[in-house]
Amino acid sequence: MTHDQSQASLDFLAAHHPFDQLHEDVLSALLPQLESCQLDKGELVLTQRRPNVHLHIIRSGSVEVLGPNEERLARLVEGDIFGQGSLLGDGLADNHVRATEQTVLYRLPSSTFHKLCRDYPQFSYFFGPAGRLRTARQDRGIGLDPMTIPVAEIAGARTPVSVTSDATIRQAAQVMTRERISSLMVVDDEHLKGILTDRDLRSRVVAEGLSFELPVAQVLTADPVTIQTSAYAYEVLLTMARRNVHHLPVMEGERLLGMITDTDLLKRYSTSPLYLVSDVYKQNSVEGLAEISRRLQQMLVVLVEASAPAHGIGHLISSVGEAINCRLLALAEERFGPPPIGYAWLAGGSLGRREQTAHTDQDNCLLLPDDYREEQHGEYFRKLAEWVCQGLDDCGYILCPGDIMASNPRWRQPLRVWKDYFDRWIDQPDPKALLNATIFFDLRCLYGDVALFKQLWSHVLEKAKANRIFHAYMAANALSHQPPLGFFRHFVLVKGGKHDKTLDLKLRGVVPIIDVARVYALSGGVETVNTRERLEAAAERKDLSQDAAADLRDALEYISAVRLGHQARQIRAGKSPDNFMSPRDLSHFERNHLKDAFSVASSIQSSLSQRYQLARFG
Repeated sequence: MTHDQSQASLDFLAAHHPFDQLHEDVLSALLPQLESCQLDKGELVLTQRRPNVHLHIIRSGSVEVLGPNEERLARLVEGDIFGQGSLLGDGLADNHVRATEQTVLYRLPSSTFHKLCRDYPQFSYFFGPAGRLRTARQDRGIGLDPMTIPVAEIAGARTPVSVTSDATIRQAAQVMTRERISSLMVVDDEHLKGILTDRDLRSRVVAEGLSFELPVAQVLTADPVTIQTSAYAYEVLLTMARRNVHHLPVMEGERLLGMITDTDLLKRYSTSPLYLVSDVYKQNSVEGLAEISRRLQQMLVVLVEASAPAHGIGHLISSVGEAINCRLLALAEERFGPPPIGYAWLAGGSLGRREQTAHTDQDNCLLLPDDYREEQHGEYFRKLAEWVCQGLDDCGYILCPGDIMASNPRWRQPLRVWKDYFDRWIDQPDPKALLNATIFFDLRCLYGDVALFKQLWSHVLEKAKANRIFHAYMAANALSHQPPLGFFRHFVLVKGGKHDKTLDLKLRGVVPIIDVARVYALSGGVETVNTRERLEAAAERKDLSQDAAADLRDALEYISAVRLGHQARQIRAGKSPDNFMSPRDLSHFERNHLKDAFSVASSIQSSLSQRYQLARFG
């Protein structure tokens, strides 16, 4: 090559993935090994099942990839790469590749390709849809909203300061003064007995005129609300708001690690949109809650424009939705009086999974204890459920079109009835049962008797885990929603109706991944219902490989990010957000990587089909 040709080749490589991940010196060292070749239209580059010893980079022109029957699988253009499949596999080309016009290729020897893969992880990671997809997420500059930081990362900011329960009130106050803290943990034999706060000293000691020589055991707050290190910062704020506490001991299992206060959060995250949650619990009317709910759409726009991860945005939006549910239930109890017996308010669907977006309806139900009697208690819970569901509708969480709400008597039942429901759905998985499964197998308790819900959920998980026929039917149902990618990597669009020629980013975008994750969770007896956490659990159980789980998480994240970006643009334009996006609104970058995300989902669906031998369920 002449100097000018070398510089042109260097500039070309530096402008295209994954070579743009390599330092200029590394690229310069490649040039002597880079072979340029010209192809005429119709000329074969690779022949199926014949050896290939090069990575091919298209410098100009185009090629077509052909299947065994000469069917066209894909068209590749300038900057695209092919041949890596055989280099990473058995050395034999997977398909025919033929030039469709005058084409110039760069060819890199397999030995050089493998050395680059070994020496530069950022290079090797690119190859395959999942690798390109992960790189695409990094290129988008997707960051981490501070409220989605794990508690473990902020717990160290406050070293545990404690006294034993036999310390005097005076001694405890002296420790708090010396350490300049507003709360003190009381610990005996490494077991947290309670906390003592400035408020406790004022209201329980000074106001009551107690002796300062009494032991703190007499005035502490016993069995305080705690938070685990595995929780997120937004869960700390949500817990404080719901329980009206300002100090949370941080635990790792049973071990005390530290303390987080509302002041800690305010210093770090005072600009977080999640402070809407605090406003929710200050409201005393449906109108006030509705006004806050209307601010949710702007919150989504802010988070999207701040490049917060889609996973984090879903958690944050859901946290506000959960708070509105809880506040409406508290207001209902004020309106209709204390409940005659305990109950648990459960959310299904996207709120149950903590994956809400700007466009959602409500899916909820009421779980009652077995001592529930319709003639004694029915009227109270009917009024409560109807009032709360209507309140949610007023707040923008529209009434469920399928009537899956606690206001429907069918979904307001005692524990024994709910167990019967799930037993029938699992033992007789007909189409209607499978439809219910997509909502009711994603349940989470938002309010009330959590222990009652755990009784139900333990029963459900045990029953579902043991029934392999149910797993197979669930897997077959999961395959009913195929990613919108055709045989030639063309988008499959909605045909006809209001959303003609658009991509359905919910039903054929995120839902296929949600469905796959649910199958693995139920077959493994996994308690969590969040899709990302279900995929992580599947990898831990080795139901999915670590790579496959990571690929699915990245695909879900990317599709969700495109979906949220679409909704944010609609909100900015004064439109109602939806899940239907025209391919014309996709950038070249988004178009290619969205196809990669759909490809990842399709490949995992194929694996699921093989695992459960689903041909007989067709």
